[in-house]
Amino acid sequence: MSFRDKQQIAICVVAAMLIVDFVLFGCLPLRTRLKAINTARAAQKLIVSKAVAEQKQLPILKEQLAKLKQTVGDHHVTVPAQTDFGVFLQQIAGLMSGQNLTEQVVTPGAEIHTEDLNCIPVNLQCKGRLVHIFEFFRQLQQLDRLIRIESVKLINDRELGGQVSMETQAFVYYRPDVEKG
Repeated sequence: MSFRDKQQIAICVVAAMLIVDFVLFGCLPLRTRLKAINTARAAQKLIVSKAVAEQKQLPILKEQLAKLKQTVGDHHVTVPAQTDFGVFLQQIAGLMSGQNLTEQVVTPGAEIHTEDLNCIPVNLQCKGRLVHIFEFFRQLQQLDRLIRIESVKLINDRELGGQVSMETQAFVYYRPDVEKG
């Protein structure tokens, strides 16, 4: 083997090493980075398309919020800051008496405290004509205090004389006192 042949083999080996180096340390890492960039770009496009879709929903949500604000109105009026619970229970008993409902039982439960709103469960029981019970509920709804009726149970009397026993679970709401300091 001549010097020239050895030189050509050496040049071919060096060229092959440069090609292998270019492929292993140049092309393959760049290809991996390109895939990562394309994946990131696709994720960004997805986020942008979601944002555009949600942006289109924004006017609808604003309209719903305006309707809710109109419906709720000034809720601070119906959710007083003080409990005045004894007075309120007397109002309920007065409404029952006004509708000639008998066997009245108004039993408050343990208060439930949250950060923004507190409530007291109240069990209501009475007996009377169905029309008077419905009128009692109508008047209860018109009170200036927020009340949520959880359940109502109506039981007809055994003699079918028109008397109905009513058992109701209600929640009366009030705002916690915020001490100013």
